[in-house]
Amino acid sequence: MKPLNHLLTLKDLDKEQILHLLDQAAKIKAAPQDYANALRGKSVVMLFEKPSLRTRVSFDIGLNKMGGHAVYLDQQNGELGARETVKDFGANISCWADGIVARVFKQSTLEQLATGGSIPVINALSDLYHPCQALADFLALQEKLGDPSKVKLAYVGDGNNVTHSLMLLAAQIGAEMVVVCPPGYNVDGQVVVDCQAINARTGGKLTISSELSALNGVDAIYADTWVSMGDSTPLDQIKAVFSSYQINAELMANTGAKFFMHCQPAHREYEVTSEVLDGEQSLILPQAENRMWAQNSVMLELLK
Repeated sequence: MKPLNHLLTLKDLDKEQILHLLDQAAKIKAAPQDYANALRGKSVVMLFEKPSLRTRVSFDIGLNKMGGHAVYLDQQNGELGARETVKDFGANISCWADGIVARVFKQSTLEQLATGGSIPVINALSDLYHPCQALADFLALQEKLGDPSKVKLAYVGDGNNVTHSLMLLAAQIGAEMVVVCPPGYNVDGQVVVDCQAINARTGGKLTISSELSALNGVDAIYADTWVSMGDSTPLDQIKAVFSSYQINAELMANTGAKFFMHCQPAHREYEVTSEVLDGEQSLILPQAENRMWAQNSVMLELLK
């Protein structure tokens, strides 16, 4: 298996690496006591330009469970690159820490941290990708459905960083992905090109549509907020575009989907009804818990 140096985007990983990370995450989850000292003496700097609940808590507590230490730096320090170059920032952090976890506005910031420093960098969210979320999501699907490469996952809503990472992971392992977005809110064209190239090699399948009929026969339906963090589009305008794409009990029944997924925070009665969000088909809490186990697997792989 090829060594893993950073986790910036799932585009850089192959099927063997992804399945290894998922299987290792499952082992850590099943017996965390066996990994209590796996990262003893390791320190990770967590750089957060954007606010967070699940990402910050799951990385901090997860690293602590493996004997490591997290240092949190929030957006009060200013956007990376403003006080000193990102390259210099990464080089200096590399003098003290064993790894960097960064939640940033721009993917280019992560790339500069990786090239400027000499330690592993983990993408905890950027404008283009959210790889740790996708790993946690497919771990949840693996727990419920078995072989993740046999899963047919659908995403409904605004094409965003989460969508991109789900698409890339599905492509890399040869799974099937259906993406349904309102016209004008689709996924990034280059990511589609990247996924189609990967699918040609792995046998995966990607369907892009604006029609809800494309959801028929999927195993799970995934939703996210209708507007991304920081988007100032008026709510009435958003509701006019997205209201027909709401995930509700009728849609779940009509498509035959077994499970509902959401990366949270969720806006109840907007992209999903409370009935579905709180229902037996909902995987939102296993997804949230699995953020920690998937990230622990990534940190173990990069820092061990």
